[in-house]
Amino acid sequence: MKKAFFAGSFDPMTNGHLDVLVSALRIAPKLIVGIGISASKKSLFSFEERADMIKRSIHEVLPDRVEDIEVISFSSLLVEVAHYHGADVIIRGLRDGTDFDYEMQMVGVNGEMAPDIQTVFLPASPNVRHITATLVRQISAMGGDTSPFVPKCVQEALSELHNKS
Repeated sequence: MKKAFFAGSFDPMTNGHLDVLVSALRIAPKLIVGIGISASKKSLFSFEERADMIKRSIHEVLPDRVEDIEVISFSSLLVEVAHYHGADVIIRGLRDGTDFDYEMQMVGVNGEMAPDIQTVFLPASPNVRHITATLVRQISAMGGDTSPFVPKCVQEALSELHNKS
C-alpha cells in the first residue's frame, strides 16, 4: 500500500473520525484526508479550520505521524480524487450494519469506476460507534456538553463558536 484516502465532511471532527484515522495510520504509511466540500451545504467550520483540527487531533494522539497525513478539500467524485492523489486504498469507517449496507453499494460503484483502488472497511471502536457529527452539531447548538464526543481542540472551537452567537 502506498497511500490511503479517507474522506468525510469532518464538520466537526469527532472521536469516531479520530478512531478511524488512527486505525488507518496503523495500516497505511501515508494518509490523505479528504474534506468533502458542498456548495449547497452550510458548514459550521471552514475547510481551513477543519484541516487544522484534524492535524491538531492527530498530533495529540500520534505526534510522530502528523507528517504522514495530507489534508485536502474536494468536491468531485471520491474515486477520481483518490486516483489523482495516487491513493491505492479508500478507507471507510463503519459504525453499524446500516453503514455497512450503504458502503457495500459504494464499493460496487467505485469498483466499476476505479477497479485498481481497493476499499478497506475499518470498524469504529465500540466506545465511539454511537457518535455522529450531526448529533455533535445538535448537542452543541443546544448548549450541551460535547466533550465526550470530540477531541479537545474541537470542543474548544465549538465552545468559541457558540459563545460568539
